[in-house]
This record gives sequence, C-alpha cells and structure tokens, in this order.
Amino acid sequence: MKAMIVCVSVSHGNTKRIADVMGNVLEAPVVAPEQVDMAELAACDLVGFGSGIFSMAFHPRLREFVQSLPKEERGRAFVFATSGLPEVRLLPFTGPLAGLLGQKGFDVVDTFTCRAWDTWLPFKPVGGIRKGRPDATDLEAARRFAEGLRDRNS
Repeated sequence: MKAMIVCVSVSHGNTKRIADVMGNVLEAPVVAPEQVDMAELAACDLVGFGSGIFSMAFHPRLREFVQSLPKEERGRAFVFATSGLPEVRLLPFTGPLAGLLGQKGFDVVDTFTCRAWDTWLPFKPVGGIRKGRPDATDLEAARRFAEGLRDRNS
C-alpha cells in the first residue's frame, strides 16, 4: 500500500507529532501541502489530511490545497486533527473537509481527532489549555488508528 500524509502544523507542532506517528506506521511521508508531488499523490492508495483546528475549521492552507485539487477518481483518504476543544457530535469539524475530499473523488474511510495544547486568543492569557497534549496516550491512540487503517487497507 502506498500512502502519504498531507499535514499543516503551525502553532506548537501538535499535529506534526500525530502525523509522524501515523506516517511511521503507514510507511508514509509527511508533507506540507506545498510539498505535494501531484503524480505521487495520484499513485497513493491512502492519503491522510490533517491540521490543527482554528475557529472550528482546518487550517486555510490545507483547505485551499484540497479545494485546488481537480475532481477525479482517487483512492482512499482519512482526516485527522488536533484541537484544544473536543469535536462536537452535532457539528463535527472533520465533516466539511471529509465532504470536500469526497467531492474531489476520495473515499474517506475514517477520521481521528485528539486534544492538543491550544493558545488561541481567549486561552492565551492563562497559558493556553491542554498543555502537555498530545501526550503518550494520544500518540498511542494515533498509532492504533494508523494500524487499523493499514490493516483494513492493505
């Protein structure tokens, strides 16, 4: 199985830590949207797309990259995110990106989220929330998630 992980991690490296764990399991390079080789992307059986969550949305660089992709038949994809606040069941922040990936021809097979250190404006005066996250438990959950993807998609 050929895999790639497209990741934007800008604040504290939280999302990159999760992506690196998944990349190790999937034997997949972790690249920024600007580094994606389109021929390599087209050859992938599985592609992960992830970033931190900013105002309940994925980072604009990731969203713009996905929006720029031409619609064509593609392989499987998964979406992952780190966030100071939990994903709300009735309004999941993974939903819009998963839907957009579906419109671009990907079969979105799963999503993963975990809590992470967040110093967004309202939390900045108190040093942020979720300091120390993702922790060993979160990294282990990311590893198990990636193992499940690998086992289901091999």
